[in-house]
Amino acid sequence: MDTNLSTSQAATRGNLGGDAPEPREFHVTYFDTDCGLIRTETFDSLPAAERFANRSIFDEQGWAIIDAVPAEQGRLAA
Repeated sequence: MDTNLSTSQAATRGNLGGDAPEPREFHVTYFDTDCGLIRTETFDSLPAAERFANRSIFDEQGWAIIDAVPAEQGRLAA
């Protein structure tokens, strides 16, 4: 993740390593400071999830968490 987020909080959970046997997707849960809601977005790659998480944290109240989870069957067929 970007190292210039010293005033914000960012975290990752789960096994984010590339050696996982099953296909993974990455869920970014973040606090949308514009409307005060917690939202979630899904990405196919860790770099894309990290870029989105970094863009989502733009003030000191912002935070984002990246979870690596097994890909859902419906997304595998797409």
